[in-house]
Amino acid sequence: MPRVRTSPPAPLVLRGTLLTLRRKCGKPTCRCARGALHETPALAYKVAGAAKILTLRPQDVPVVKAALIRYKRARTALAQQALAGLTTFRQRVEREKAAERLRG
Repeated sequence: MPRVRTSPPAPLVLRGTLLTLRRKCGKPTCRCARGALHETPALAYKVAGAAKILTLRPQDVPVVKAALIRYKRARTALAQQALAGLTTFRQRVEREKAAERLRG
């Protein structure tokens, strides 16, 4: 049977903020009762204007960091592309207006 080649999955892209949650567990004998709070990495993001938090495992942090960087790079590239498009469109409109004035 022939092998079906599948393309590798697209790299993960995430929008949000990586943060660390710090909290007390409530046990009176725990170290957090004396001030050393428990820390958990988390991803904060918004969906339809509502803030959400996804707690992460320590091994998820490098993956999330890389995905956040990919999002920022893509957003920057899109902004540059849009600016270049505006410049090109503006120049075209100005040329067309000038040509109309000459004909007019």
